[in-house]
Amino acid sequence: MAQLLPQAFLTAAAESGREDERAAAEIMARCYVPSLLTSSSWESFRFAGHDIRITEATDCYGAVVWPSALVLCYFLETNTKQYNMVDKNVIEIGAGTGLVSIVASLLGAQVTATDLPELLGNLQYNISRNTKSRCKHLPQVKELSWGIALDQRFPRAANSFDYVLAADVVYAHPFLDELLATFDHLCKETTVVLWVMRFRLEKENKFVDRFKELFDLEEIASFPSLNIKLYKAVKKTRRSA
Repeated sequence: MAQLLPQAFLTAAAESGREDERAAAEIMARCYVPSLLTSSSWESFRFAGHDIRITEATDCYGAVVWPSALVLCYFLETNTKQYNMVDKNVIEIGAGTGLVSIVASLLGAQVTATDLPELLGNLQYNISRNTKSRCKHLPQVKELSWGIALDQRFPRAANSFDYVLAADVVYAHPFLDELLATFDHLCKETTVVLWVMRFRLEKENKFVDRFKELFDLEEIASFPSLNIKLYKAVKKTRRSA
């Protein structure tokens, strides 16, 4: 019997790898190349029963759709029973092109999409063109520079978010302290964070360790072929209460 265990382990590992590859292929297939060529750069996606057309820019990270955004959109679409977005108050940080915010809106959420001021024009354009007359709640677009004027722009007394969404906000940038402060400010004890992260550098692993000092963190999905993990988090004060 002992001789069978290594083979059983290898078989399970191989099956797990195939399942990962199947899921990753399904997620990436949600992006398709437009048949028409235009002067502007854009991509098409299919989520929540709608074709979504996203205009991108190549001059900054925040104006490009990254695989982590596709993973989060796919998760929201395929887990509506457990994570029902209908009438929920949702904020996305680092919204970039707006794809995740658009999908959350199409699923019924009341969404606030946020990013740096220089990205808001393209973000507003994408959200408006893909949600008008399609959504129960009209999404909002607001400036949010991590760690800056949080009390003025998002006062705790006036904001209560059911979900905070974040896709690929942790990478080699110098504002990880500010990002952690922003997560902390936006979350109440009942707020659920859905955060997708692509691991690249050791610095990102250290951020996860720091994040776990403030939040109970649970890995709820993993895509090794994409080097991406999906986390669910709630503030630690909720558990102690």
